[in-house]
Amino acid sequence: MKNLLLIAYLDIKESLRSKWFYVYAVVFGGLMALFFITGVSDAVVMGFTGLSRMLLIFIQVTIIILPIFILITTVKSISGDRESNVLEYMLSFPVSLKDYYWGKMLGRFATVFLPVFFALALGVVFGLIKGGDLPWGMVLLYSALLFSLCFTFLGIAFFLSSIVKSTDIALGSSFVVWIILLAFIDIALIGLMLQNRINDNVILTVAMLNPIEVFRIGAITLFDPELTVIGPVAYYLLDTLGSKMLILYAVVYPILIGALFAWFGYIAFRKKDLL
Repeated sequence: MKNLLLIAYLDIKESLRSKWFYVYAVVFGGLMALFFITGVSDAVVMGFTGLSRMLLIFIQVTIIILPIFILITTVKSISGDRESNVLEYMLSFPVSLKDYYWGKMLGRFATVFLPVFFALALGVVFGLIKGGDLPWGMVLLYSALLFSLCFTFLGIAFFLSSIVKSTDIALGSSFVVWIILLAFIDIALIGLMLQNRINDNVILTVAMLNPIEVFRIGAITLFDPELTVIGPVAYYLLDTLGSKMLILYAVVYPILIGALFAWFGYIAFRKKDLL
């Protein structure tokens, strides 16, 4: 455990020395500041105002930006150490492969999740200063959704970083994964798929296996429990799972996917040629 925490600490220090971390933090923190400067929280759209309105827009930005930021900054974690011979140097110390792998993942999770969480907290603080009402339940559930989304793509990134040796291939693979998942992000695409006479249940199942789509639906449920904005698909989802189970699924399922990919990545990292 001591070595694992030490590896996590070293990874955090390495991230703090990298420019990507500050760009990552400024992007999300700057977005929150921009929302309040432009008066987004004062606007009323579809009945949403104040912090609810701000969180609604933050969700739309997070869905697109957060996954690719996590993938491109994390996918080089192990493959980059292998190319730069840092991995060989680290393994010369009495550090097990298990401590190295999970320590790197723990440290990287802290650097990808905390900036987004602090950006959310910053928005909440500004909203309270302006006299807005604080929807505690919505903020806590959205924090849980952010946690699960970060963990999912962190697990995928570590899996990709473990099975490839070149950082160029790792980056290319991360973009391919991101594009494929984005291709199924909008349930509006189901209309095009229906033209091919694919079974409705198959289409919805494929859509709800996509962690980005699951995050999107779970986030919408926080603001619109009836899911009126996604049309007739809402009846199927609510009849099958219900509002509460849908939110639970949106939080738990991505975490399980991330843990599964992280475990597969660890198996690949442990068995293949490390250097």
